[in-house]
Amino acid sequence: MTIASAPSALKSSLQRLYRVHPPLFVSAALTTLLGVFFVAGLLLDPRYVTGAPVWLKPLKFAVSISVYSFTLLWMLSFLKPSRLVRACSWVILSMFALEWAAIIMQAARGTTSHFNVSTPFNLAVWIGLMAVPIGILWTANVVLAVALLRTRFTDLATTSPVLALGIRLALVITVVGMAEGFLMTGPTVPQLADLKAGGALSVMGAHSVGLPDGGPGLLVTGWSTRGGDLRAAHFVGMHALQALPLLAWVLSLPALAAALSLRQRVGLVWVAAALYLGLTGLLTWQALRGVSIVAPDAPTLGVLAALLATAAVAVTLVLRRPLPGGLTS
Repeated sequence: MTIASAPSALKSSLQRLYRVHPPLFVSAALTTLLGVFFVAGLLLDPRYVTGAPVWLKPLKFAVSISVYSFTLLWMLSFLKPSRLVRACSWVILSMFALEWAAIIMQAARGTTSHFNVSTPFNLAVWIGLMAVPIGILWTANVVLAVALLRTRFTDLATTSPVLALGIRLALVITVVGMAEGFLMTGPTVPQLADLKAGGALSVMGAHSVGLPDGGPGLLVTGWSTRGGDLRAAHFVGMHALQALPLLAWVLSLPALAAALSLRQRVGLVWVAAALYLGLTGLLTWQALRGVSIVAPDAPTLGVLAALLATAAVAVTLVLRRPLPGGLTS
C-alpha cells in the first residue's frame, strides 16, 4: 500500500467496522471525540481529585474505551452477523453510556466516580451507573468470547488460522483482565476495621493495596510507586485484546509465513498467550501482596524469571524443525 492509497484504505476499513454494528461504531467515534474534550479539561481546569487532575481519569477511560471498541468491532467483523453479536454489541454500548454518565458527572462535580459511597447520591451513582454496568459488561464479553471460540471465521481471505487463534485467545485473556476489576470493589482491611468499629465510610474499595488511593504514582497511569496497585494487572490483561492479535498478524505476514510452518506459528501464539496470562497473574499476585510495580521483591522476580525461562524453552521446542526420518534438530 502506497502513501497515496492510505486514505482510501482507511476509509474502507472504517466502513467495514461501521457495517458490523453502526451504533457501537458511532459510540466509539464519539468516545474518541470526548478524549479531545478531556484534554481541554486538563489544560483549563485546575482542580485535583485524589492527587490527580480531575479530568485525567476520564481521559484515560476515553482512550481505553475507544481502543477497546474499535478492536472489538474489528474482531466481530470476521464473524457472521447474528442476533447474539448484535445483542452483545447493544449491551456493551449501553453499559458504556451509563459509565460515561457517571464518570463525566462526577468529574464535573469535582469528586470520584469509583468507590465513592460518601453520600446516598454518590453511592447510587457508584452502584447503579458503575458497579452493576461493569458486571453486565464483563458478562457480555464472556458471551462474545464463547461465541468466538465456537464460531468459524467467515473472511478466510484475510484471516489465517494463526490470526483466528490470536483473536480467540486475546478475548479470553481480556475477560480475565477485566475480572481483575472485581478485586478492587471489596472493602480493604482498614475499611473493614472502620465498619466493625461502627464508623461511616466515604470510600468502599480501592485499587491500591497496603495504602490509601491517591499517593505517589507513575506518570499518566498513576499506578502506585509505594505499594501494590491492581490497575497494572487490569490494564495488562485487558490489552491482550490488542497485543495477541498484533503478534498473530505479524506471524501471518508473507515473510514469516514462508520461514515458519503453520504448526510453528500456531505454537508461538499459544506460548505468547500462556506467557501473557502468566504475567497478568504475576502482576495480580504482586499487587495483592502490597508490592509496587516499580519495586518488585525477590519472590516476584523469581516467578518472573521462571515464567520467562519456561517461555524460552517452549519457544525453542516450537521452533525445532523435523529432519528426515522423523528426527528433530
